[in-house]
Amino acid sequence: MTRTLAFPAAAPAAAVAYFGAELGFEVDPDDLSRDLQAGHTDGYVVVETRAPEAFAHARIPGAINLPYRDMTAESTKHLDRDLVYVCYCESAQCNAATKGALKLAQLGFKVKRLSGGITSWIAAGYPVEGTTTAGIRCAC
Repeated sequence: MTRTLAFPAAAPAAAVAYFGAELGFEVDPDDLSRDLQAGHTDGYVVVETRAPEAFAHARIPGAINLPYRDMTAESTKHLDRDLVYVCYCESAQCNAATKGALKLAQLGFKVKRLSGGITSWIAAGYPVEGTTTAGIRCAC
């Protein structure tokens, strides 16, 4: 028996439920970039969840900086609860976006996470604002 099929594939209905739920939690850089380029920004805000110095270094155009370590009911009271907050950090090896999304969700906000963080964004050739894109690091 092959390793690939050592565990049988899920029934189609189960796969629809699983993968549909997964897409409710994440957005990929291509989809976000296409929306931003087309001006489709209604309904969501892009949130850099790393430290301010990382935000100054390199960020997705239009993103706001809200470090996950600083998220509280007080620091987020100005945010619109009708919007979805798309959190990102350095990469899949950094979990600042996950921690930020969790904190925002605990505070009652709707959230998604950007797959791969700014590292994947830059690797795909999408625009970045900031002082430099060299040496991107976690900085969370």
